[in-house]
Amino acid sequence: MTTQKSVLVIKHGALGDLIQGLDAYASIRAGFPDAHIALLTSPAFAPLAGTMPWFDEIIVDQRASFLNLVATVGVARHLRRKWHAIIDMQCSKRTANYHRLFVTAATDWYGTATGCSHPMPDFTGVNNQRRMLTAARMAGGVTIEADMNWLNADISQFDLPKRFAVLIAGCSPAKPSKRWPSHHFASLANTFMKQGLAVVLAGTNADREAVDAVWDSASDSIDLAGKTDIPMLAALCAQSSLVVGNDTGPVFLAARTGTPTVMLLGGDTNPDMSAPVGAHCSWIQDVPISNITPDMVIERLTSMKAL
Repeated sequence: MTTQKSVLVIKHGALGDLIQGLDAYASIRAGFPDAHIALLTSPAFAPLAGTMPWFDEIIVDQRASFLNLVATVGVARHLRRKWHAIIDMQCSKRTANYHRLFVTAATDWYGTATGCSHPMPDFTGVNNQRRMLTAARMAGGVTIEADMNWLNADISQFDLPKRFAVLIAGCSPAKPSKRWPSHHFASLANTFMKQGLAVVLAGTNADREAVDAVWDSASDSIDLAGKTDIPMLAALCAQSSLVVGNDTGPVFLAARTGTPTVMLLGGDTNPDMSAPVGAHCSWIQDVPISNITPDMVIERLTSMKAL
């Protein structure tokens, strides 16, 4: 009797990095069509990962202190299962410790952990999407582009107009310098609405301050910040006419839907490694980020035939 192969992919986040791995996940599934493929990820991203078609199992890692014995034993138990391969797409200090503490020498581990069986090459200057795709190929994946038809969450309850733009004015609270100024977002929103394009302000509860600042000067916008989970936010972007936002996870997600998407970058982001990937996406960078004007965004969207 042939034993079913099992593959563990480790990708804790952040959301943008999780999304940049979509082609890698699809390629792993293509290389192991009959395998049991699991994803070890953070609690916040488990609901979205659970809707992806490439994984048979989602394992939630609380990323607790190693002094938390209950959590540590739980992670160790998962890592010590009989995996055909463990593909570390996080490549962090934590996952290096997972390899050192919990994984036997006989386990095929693809990553950057010292002493792992299949060390990855130097990815300096390589886009994260390509980096994870390379890791997938190293482990036996067959390169394909991820099908995005799984982004089908129901957003009918919002009763949105047929044509609308999505603006994502927030970003990680730890990196406020990544935020394009709220008055620029408001100016862009008002321009769109004058052209007959409705505007939706999207994001999480953590983006509340940034969204409120935009809405104060563009009050005809539709405020959905904090009203969608990640799958619904993905569907919102997929059904929109265009998306403009900062260097933040939902914008990476929007780019992969095929919706025309422009990401605005300041000095915190190296686009060689972190630019979004998608059929109709682009980015604009200036330092400081406030130097990017609404007219520059309009010009870029026009060149992309999004307006």
